[in-house]
Amino acid sequence: MPGLGAVLDIGRWALFSSQSAIETTGNNIANVNTPGYSRRKVILEEAPSIDYAPGQLGTGVRAKEIVRIFNDFIEKQYLDKYTYQERWRTLHENLDSVQAVFKNKEEAGVSAAVEQFFASWQDLAQRPDDSSVRTALLGNAENLIQAIDVSSTDLQNLQMQINDFIEQDVEKANKLIKEIAELNRQITARYHPGQNNPNELYDKRNSLIRDLSQLLDVTVIDHGGGDLLITTKSGYTLVDGIEYYRLALEGPQTITLLTPESTFDGQIYFSGSDEYEYTLEAIKSGSVVGSSASDANAAKFKISIDGGKSWLTDENGNLITIPARNYDSRVTLPTSDVQVWFGDPNDPNQYSGLNSIEVGDTFHIVPKHGLYWYKTTSSKVNITPMVLSNGEDNTRRLVGGTLAGMFYFRDNYIGEIKEKFNEFAKELIWEVNRIHSQGAGLQKFGEITGTYSVQNTKEPLGSNASGLFFYDKLSQGNFSIYISDKTTGKLVEGPTYPDIDGDPTTGQTNFDPNTHSLEDITNAINNDSRLNKYLQAQIIDNKLNIKVKNPNYQFAFGDDTTGLLAALGINTFFEGTGTGDIAVNSYINQNLDFIAAGKINGAGEANPADNTTANSIAALQYKQVSFTTKSEGTTKNTLQGYYNSLTATVGAYTQRAEYNYNFFKSLATDLDRKQKEISGVNLDEEMSNLLKFQQAYTAAAKLITVSEQMMSTIIQMLP
Repeated sequence: MPGLGAVLDIGRWALFSSQSAIETTGNNIANVNTPGYSRRKVILEEAPSIDYAPGQLGTGVRAKEIVRIFNDFIEKQYLDKYTYQERWRTLHENLDSVQAVFKNKEEAGVSAAVEQFFASWQDLAQRPDDSSVRTALLGNAENLIQAIDVSSTDLQNLQMQINDFIEQDVEKANKLIKEIAELNRQITARYHPGQNNPNELYDKRNSLIRDLSQLLDVTVIDHGGGDLLITTKSGYTLVDGIEYYRLALEGPQTITLLTPESTFDGQIYFSGSDEYEYTLEAIKSGSVVGSSASDANAAKFKISIDGGKSWLTDENGNLITIPARNYDSRVTLPTSDVQVWFGDPNDPNQYSGLNSIEVGDTFHIVPKHGLYWYKTTSSKVNITPMVLSNGEDNTRRLVGGTLAGMFYFRDNYIGEIKEKFNEFAKELIWEVNRIHSQGAGLQKFGEITGTYSVQNTKEPLGSNASGLFFYDKLSQGNFSIYISDKTTGKLVEGPTYPDIDGDPTTGQTNFDPNTHSLEDITNAINNDSRLNKYLQAQIIDNKLNIKVKNPNYQFAFGDDTTGLLAALGINTFFEGTGTGDIAVNSYINQNLDFIAAGKINGAGEANPADNTTANSIAALQYKQVSFTTKSEGTTKNTLQGYYNSLTATVGAYTQRAEYNYNFFKSLATDLDRKQKEISGVNLDEEMSNLLKFQQAYTAAAKLITVSEQMMSTIIQMLP
């Protein structure tokens, strides 16, 4: 019933409401510079009215709740743009370091060293018997090797450093995920719709979500209170209310996915490392075989480096396939050092199973550290960022944040740069060796051992099961050997082309890389009646060794249409296979006379004034060469042109990363500004509110005073 008590009650509630508003305003003012703070506002509502004559009478005001002023829609947009900003920022910073590696000074760097290297061969062509020119050539070759080694080492260090940063960010992400789930638990305990909003916890949670989006892409679905769902953009749950899921950085591993019909009981194994992941899918059922001779019975696989979205093809567009083999005849994957084979689940060195591999059986090889999402302790999914063959992101993996930026840098950018740089060094080695192996220096050989070994001496050298690095460079043909008297220098036998089958009745048999093994080559030399009087061939540490039986003789090599001499490392200028191990052949390092400037002439002589080989190697500077990489396929360019295009690619990648970083940064900054305009504290506005609520408080106090005076008057009127 209305009366003076009701008036007093109205004043009391008005006093409480104004006091709440003043405290809230004061808290806003106090936190004007607090990062992540969202301004608060007291929601006032009219208290229930009383039906009475002459009409409804109000009962005052109530402070319904204190709400946090925050725009969830803008925040979701901000998180989306911010995570890409951090991805491209990370890429740009790291690519800037790579650009510094390839930024050649005027008289330094790989490009200048390549130019000087070929100029030295031109000098040698003009004075092939001058020892000082040979010394200068060796020095410039060492300068080139050093320049390659320094750049290669710098790239390797950048890549290894990134692994440490990735590990730190994964640990940080897991900590944030756990903390967000804990905040959800606290919010759930304290949240009462319309009565209590844990605004402080909301702000803390929002700050943590922003920190998490800096590391990886997130999608946030807020159902109110602590019922908050956070997933990656690809749908992997990170936080679901008070539940949370972890990420893990794990080392190289394989994943087997067999078809329902398959009974295969073996295990896939691999050796080596790579920046790419490999997917092997069986396109022909079959067994695991022990040699290339049994490939007709072997299961056959196609290969993908983008999770099965596309499949590797050769330069003619034909699908590249590999057979299923055991450890002794393991297969090297295209343009990589990763070898693959099948074995027993508990013994990689043998396979005793009888069940065949079926069409559709799939084996994933991850020869690197990858990122995995764990649903349970035993169930995980590979979410390592991946670029598809068309250059787009694999949206089933991680795509944003510093983690994605670092993975993209490590695997796709620096991985591609390293692959192309290594291909440059590989082709430099091969092209120079291909010519040099058919030339002659100022001295001939009494003994020579190849620098390249095989893993299986019985496998055809043109098979990837042989283990010969340059196996794919071989072709059918023959090579020639000359035997001469060491004292007189006169030819005693040659040119002699080793008869591979060893049967003089069948006529000359050319070398066939698809048929003949290292043992066949060794036997061909030992069984050839024209050569075995002077030479003995043997296999030492899976390398070909040739030496004279009588120290009064010596030998040299001539034309080679097979590429066999260069592939085995016989009479070559360089050793090694790429940027990591390129070196000058030890024979040349020990004796500059073995630098081949000329060729053996028709009389079996090595004329000191002959410059045929030196001219041919010098001409390589302008020769179009084929380069093959997984990222680019097969292209043609000169050696120096290919390297210069690589440096241009690094610059283009850096500029692209900088552009995208600035683009997403501008969008994120604009969205953050809009959010701050809404949720940020404006001191002018708060001071105005403070005056307003202060006046309301004073008025409420005055109302209470008036009510007390009226009540006192009535009491005094009582008898």
